[in-house]
Parts: sequence; C-alpha cells; structure tokens
Amino acid sequence: MTGEFLIVKSKKPWKQVCLPAEATLEEGIRILNISGQRLVLVVAKGWRLLGTVSDGDIRRGLLRGLQLSNSLGEVMHRRPLVVSPSMDLSAVLEIMRINRIFQIPVVDEKKNICGLHVWEPADKTSRRQNAFVIMAGGRGSRMMPFTETCPKPMLLVDGKPMLEHIVVRAREAGFRDFFLCINYLGGKVERYFRNGDKWGVKIRYVKEKTPLGTAGAVGLLPGPFHHPLLVTNGDVLTEVNYGDLVDFHEKHQGFATMAVQLHRWEHPFGVVEFDGVEIQKIQEKPLSQAHVNAGIYVLSPKALRTLPCNRAIHMPDFFVEMKKRKKRLLAYPLHEPWLDVGNPKDLEQVNRSKKKK
Repeated sequence: MTGEFLIVKSKKPWKQVCLPAEATLEEGIRILNISGQRLVLVVAKGWRLLGTVSDGDIRRGLLRGLQLSNSLGEVMHRRPLVVSPSMDLSAVLEIMRINRIFQIPVVDEKKNICGLHVWEPADKTSRRQNAFVIMAGGRGSRMMPFTETCPKPMLLVDGKPMLEHIVVRAREAGFRDFFLCINYLGGKVERYFRNGDKWGVKIRYVKEKTPLGTAGAVGLLPGPFHHPLLVTNGDVLTEVNYGDLVDFHEKHQGFATMAVQLHRWEHPFGVVEFDGVEIQKIQEKPLSQAHVNAGIYVLSPKALRTLPCNRAIHMPDFFVEMKKRKKRLLAYPLHEPWLDVGNPKDLEQVNRSKKKK
C-alpha cells in the first residue's frame, strides 16, 4: 500500500459522496463513478454517519438477489471504521495500513462527519503483473455473413475492432502483457495487432490447430505464471474495470472467479401453478431473472496448473469440474454496461449506442 497520503477536511469534498439510506444502489454506483472515490457515506440529517457502502458491498447485494432499485441501507456497513478529529495523522495512517483501506471517515463525538482521510496511490494505473488473455479464435457462425472473411472479434465497433476496444480498456487498467488465442482467420488478427507496440503493450499469440474451447486454449499458454491471469471472450464488451476484478479475486483468495451478469426475461405465456388438478396461481407473462456467465474469468496459478493439455473444454465445464473437486470458486457480479455480441442485432445495437455517446 504505497502512494501519497492526502487529508481532506477544509473544503469538505466528502459531501459529494454522501447519500441518504433511502438512495438506491444505482445512485450509489453513479456517485462512486463520478467522484472516483471508494466509499459512499450514508448519512442522516445533520451529516450524522449511519454507515458506509463500497463497490464490493453493492456487488455482494446484487449476488443476494437485490436490484439496482434497492436502497443503500440494505447493503451498508453499519459499524464502519472511523477516527476522531483529534487523532494524530501517523496513527490514522497506521490504521489504514493495517486494515488495508484507502478511505476512513472522520467523525466527532456525536457521530457527525467532519472529514475524510484518503490514501491516494501515486499511480493508479501502474503496470500489473497479471497476463491478459483474449479468446479470438471462434468462427462466429451466428454472425454470418459478416464473419465469412473476418474473424468475429475483428468486427468493427465505432470504427475499431472489438478486440482493440478490449486491449485499450485493459491497458488503461494497467495490463501490459497480452495473449491472443487465435484459430479461424487468425492471420488477420496477427497482421492488425502484430507485437502490440502501437498500443504500448506486448502481444503474443496462441494458435489453436483445432478449436479447444476457452479453458482448453488457455491450457496452451506458456508458463509458469506466478500471478492470477485474466481471461475474456473476444466478443464481450463491457465497462468493467478489469483490475478491480483481479483485486476482488485476490482479496477473496479464489481458485477461479467468474464474472456474472444479471439477466432478466419475460415468459411469452401466462404461467400456471397447480396442485393436483386445482389451479393455485396464474401469472400473466411473469418476469424471471438469473445471473449468467459474462465470459470474463480470473484464474489463480493453481487453477492454471490444473487446466488440461490439448483437450477441448469450455470454461464453464472447467468450473463444473473444479466445483466437484471442492475448489474455491467465486462470482463477481457486474453492474457495469455489458454486451455479448452474439449476432448481427447485437453488433448493430452496440454501434448505435456508441454513436449516441
């Protein structure tokens, strides 16, 4: 935990991250994104601190089945770590180091907020030691005729290949070491990206002679790896911070982590529940929801050593195998925009949304 220690009190910038307990999770996410801070301070009248909400608190709430319309009060930490205005800065710094936290509220004897201590890393995007793997070998049969002469991840979004959007976003999060797994029309990927110098990164290629699936392709990577490795499908576009996903995996000591996205759908017909021959309940086109695989993963070095060699296996199947072996598998719920570009309509949708921005 290195960087510059900042104390912010005089102009009370902490007010920009204060919300009432009745505010929604969606409002909390918006405040975190706008402020660039790591905490929402949940307050009552008179700036009395009720609790704190982190991005992790929101994601855990979503995993429990909460909606973005639920309140911050349902996920807030009601007994947050706080310090008094009179506490020596060296003592505050030590508390933050020991507890590995970057922000801590300053409250008076009446529990009213009067400041916020912030530990600001000197370089938020310092180079990460984690390799970043992109699956770019699929045929993309559902995208025909667009993929007759172009690999699916090279289809253009806002004038650039989907792969380039992923590489640039990962680079902004501190990743510099990339592997692109290629098969179908892989030469077009190589000719476009070459060694990655144009983007200030290092790109190497893993060539599948036959399609091996996500986990099978990762099994071809040259090792050993001493840090967790991030893997994403080359047709998944999202605004998630890839670095935060790796940090989550490491913090919770996962064997493997899968990013998940809440998916909602409407039944096309009325649903009838009955007991014997007697109808108990009728719901007209009810809404259902479930967390689905978002196509982004983090694998620990131990998980990488477990991957099969030269055997076709998709990542969900690998997770199923590891679950049977009692490995610690984690879910990371996304609340950021996410799209699996699976068909021409998806491609049209994402290009339309980019134009609006």
